[in-house]
Amino acid sequence: MSTQVFTEGVKLNNGIHMPWLGLGVWKTKEGPEVISAVRTALEYGYRSIDTAAVYGNEEGVGQGLRDSGVPRDDIFVTTKVWNADQGYESTLKAFEASRKRLGLDMIDLYLIHWAVTPSYRETWKALVHLQQEGYVRAIGVSNFQIHHLKQVIEDTGVVPAVNQVELHPELAQKELLAYARETGVQMEAWSPLMQGKLDHPVLKEIAGKYGKSAAQVILRWDIQNGVVVIPKSITPHRILENAQIFDFALSSEDMAQIDALNLNKRIGPDPDNVTF
Repeated sequence: MSTQVFTEGVKLNNGIHMPWLGLGVWKTKEGPEVISAVRTALEYGYRSIDTAAVYGNEEGVGQGLRDSGVPRDDIFVTTKVWNADQGYESTLKAFEASRKRLGLDMIDLYLIHWAVTPSYRETWKALVHLQQEGYVRAIGVSNFQIHHLKQVIEDTGVVPAVNQVELHPELAQKELLAYARETGVQMEAWSPLMQGKLDHPVLKEIAGKYGKSAAQVILRWDIQNGVVVIPKSITPHRILENAQIFDFALSSEDMAQIDALNLNKRIGPDPDNVTF
């Protein structure tokens, strides 16, 4: 078992520290499966866990946190308000329900899951309120395009700390990344490993050069681009492998080769056409 603790991270725009690496639990089953995955990740040195109300596994995540024995203050916990709960008052209720399921007094990062029009604007105001009242350490969004970000900033004057989006070598999100850097929004990648689509000759060649896996190369590419990553796995050796990305650095040439794989190709839904 690794004894390294993966706390290396970034300072968000409100001064809160967020680790570069976290465990994502999308599609991880409630109960023993998610409890084990969270506990294993924390035992292997992860200090960030990402869940969401719609994943249906917040209770198991909370149990895994407690079972790990890692002090609560050492763990960065993210969850998200689902689309059906958006709006000001309904978001406040949804937050309280998530907090109870997780068994936590405070959430480290609370996100709007998708920019459901027009309710995301009132939802953002609710998140601002939650942060002002001290229930959340940082607030952010997920799957927001540039125009969504501009709208909530214009409405409230509050810049989201994080924008969690689909981002991987075939969807590099260069314009969104540039805008985030200009405004102080931290980018975070979901499905960074393209849901297992790793059999690309360029990735395999680069991986061989460094004695790493294609997955490790992609995660390292993200971090060197200033993007937080939350790879999902329930397999202990994969959870550990995904964390072994802090002992090497990609050359500028290899970074450029991976950049060149961009096809602006989505695996998930188009954020401008949310119908769920």
